[in-house]
Amino acid sequence: MLLLETPPANRHTLAEDVHGILIGAILVALSIQFLRAADLFTGQIAGTALVISYPTGWSFGLTFFLLNLPFYVLAVRQMGWRFTIKSFATVALMSGLADAFPLVLDLGPVPPALGATLFGVLAGVGLLSLFRHGATLGGIGIVALWLQDRRGILAGNTQLCFDLCVFAVALTLFDWQTVAWSLLGAAILNGIITVNHRRDRYVAQS
Repeated sequence: MLLLETPPANRHTLAEDVHGILIGAILVALSIQFLRAADLFTGQIAGTALVISYPTGWSFGLTFFLLNLPFYVLAVRQMGWRFTIKSFATVALMSGLADAFPLVLDLGPVPPALGATLFGVLAGVGLLSLFRHGATLGGIGIVALWLQDRRGILAGNTQLCFDLCVFAVALTLFDWQTVAWSLLGAAILNGIITVNHRRDRYVAQS
């Protein structure tokens, strides 16, 4: 029986990157709507932006975009301009979509268990799409991808460790039920990343 050799991995085309990043940004922006509808939050920079936007009324998208700006310095130095430009564009796109969705989509009150689960699944799959096309939503995601590529530490584990710190602080600001349901969403998200984002299994390059 003739065995064909696996062809070398090819870099994604521009059209493929645009397709993957657009899908990822839409899914993550949609996941934020379920968090809002359930009055929950999450970890990382997105969670910080939500926590700020709830009492102040500030735009989540703009707050999220501004909080991400310092992390691009690390991205340029450690991951290169290609990754940084993709991530900057992705953050801008997701920020705009997250602010635009409430204008056309009214979810109404959502039970916290459902909101946390749908957030975790949608955001997890969305981030996978972004990661596989050489982009991220900035913040801790940049650090997590850098540690996985350079040190072999799984990105999902890095994000979950940071999230645990955020949720520990959140216990001083929110009731424990809100923190617990929010933590469930973060755990689902990071579990999806940990299980599925593996460089040794996914061979296409970005």
